[in-house]
Amino acid sequence: MSNMKLPVIDLSSRDSLSSAIAIRQACIKYGCFYLVNHGLENEVGKAFDESRRFFSLPMDEKMKLARKELRGYTPLDPALGLHGDSKESYYIGSIADTNAKLNQWPSEESLGNWRPSMELFYWKLFEAGKKLFSLFALSLNLDQHFFEKIGAIDKPSAFLRLMRYPGEMGDHEEICSAHTDVGALALLITDGVPGLQICQDKSKEPQIWEDVPYMEGAFVVSIGDLMERWTNCLYQSTLHRVKRTGKERYSMAFFLDPHPDCVVECIETCCSPSSPPRFSPIRSGDYMNERFANSPV
Repeated sequence: MSNMKLPVIDLSSRDSLSSAIAIRQACIKYGCFYLVNHGLENEVGKAFDESRRFFSLPMDEKMKLARKELRGYTPLDPALGLHGDSKESYYIGSIADTNAKLNQWPSEESLGNWRPSMELFYWKLFEAGKKLFSLFALSLNLDQHFFEKIGAIDKPSAFLRLMRYPGEMGDHEEICSAHTDVGALALLITDGVPGLQICQDKSKEPQIWEDVPYMEGAFVVSIGDLMERWTNCLYQSTLHRVKRTGKERYSMAFFLDPHPDCVVECIETCCSPSSPPRFSPIRSGDYMNERFANSPV
């Protein structure tokens, strides 16, 4: 199994144009890249500590927060990952709109100061995500504020997902089955335990999987299906999975999706007479709801 050598993008670079060109090349060739100097270097360790605190709660405490409306706790599959998904998860949705009340939080008695810590982490991830979206706009030969102007990211509608993979869990190869993300962009954060793999050419058979080495302090940014649709398949969504290593593993994913009212239609710089739009316009919320309705996670 070979290691994938992904490009590295510096979010703090003052040379936005060079960063945008590098992002374009990465999204066409790989569908993902490393992101460094994102401003959360001192926050990630604290967030993992809080994640461990949550997953260490007794099961009856966690089940009080059982997932509903795409928010809350999802326990480990009692079948030990019949479909290769041997993990427990906790979802935090938007904390800034009318849907914020749908989030489920541990009580202050069970996890003191947990909610404000995770809300602060959410906001810092969102700020980094907005900067990243401006570079994506430049990478598509658009005004850097394009995604804000069309109402995609002027209001946060991102989801933060905390995940814990136990150590030895059966003999299946995957503990998170191969999939592409539904939305636009995802920031993947791991604790250093290996397992993340990417298939660069998802249409090729047999599929060839490559390890994504851990880079300390870096996020892995992956393209989702909605961004692939938005760019008329110029940018490819990332087929990825997590392979069993026998070690307990914690990870986090921040899903940067357009506001539900944003209409996703082929970006004008991604189509031409010889490459017309492949998809009809669709409201982001309708697209996400349709995809989630058919998703097991």
